[in-house]
Amino acid sequence: MIKKIIKYVTCLLPWFITSILPLNYKYYKEIIKPNFAPPPMFYGIAWSIIYILLAYTIYSVIKDYSMNEIPKSYKKTLLINYLFNQSFTIVFFGLNNNFLGFASCLGTLLSTLFLFEETEPLIGKKKYFLLPYILLSIFANILSLSIYLLNI
Repeated sequence: MIKKIIKYVTCLLPWFITSILPLNYKYYKEIIKPNFAPPPMFYGIAWSIIYILLAYTIYSVIKDYSMNEIPKSYKKTLLINYLFNQSFTIVFFGLNNNFLGFASCLGTLLSTLFLFEETEPLIGKKKYFLLPYILLSIFANILSLSIYLLNI
């Protein structure tokens, strides 16, 4: 049981790395946002839930397969998704760059769609745990594009 918990936590923790970086999180309050922009508290809750579900799908894959059995395409897609996901915090809050933030959001959405497809042959219906990630990524793209356009 302890081994399973350690494996799951190992799948979960990397997704929170950028949240501990000392970045300018006040930047979000300083920019012009559309009416539908949620309060900052929303993001911490929503992304935490997404990361918990995402870690569960990753854990399900590594629980059922050895690292050599996991297709390279899944590993590459997961890595690309991770890099796009984590880059948003750095480029948006670290560089205060709305355009790169949007580009990062778009990369996250596209790689999440590929990840959804790559996950199905490995864990079947458990891939549906990624649906909230897709939906939040769609919303994040709309919001990020709106923020970019409002702040040009």
